[in-house]
Amino acid sequence: MHSLAFVLIAIGGLNWGFYGVFGWDVIASVFGEMSFTMRIIDILIGLAGVYRIAIWIENVRTERRSADKAD
Repeated sequence: MHSLAFVLIAIGGLNWGFYGVFGWDVIASVFGEMSFTMRIIDILIGLAGVYRIAIWIENVRTERRSADKAD
């Protein structure tokens, strides 16, 4: 699951980078502007971002608990 989320976030990041630098939406070029497939990919990229944020928050909480126990 972590690897899939990473790949989707990387695709989204690269797509936004291309869009910002060149004004070119790679995903829209491949799948069609606002096609059903493009919308699904955008949703999956968004969900991957939410998933990774949740994992990051859990890791921060775990590290804080460990640091509190060490004191």
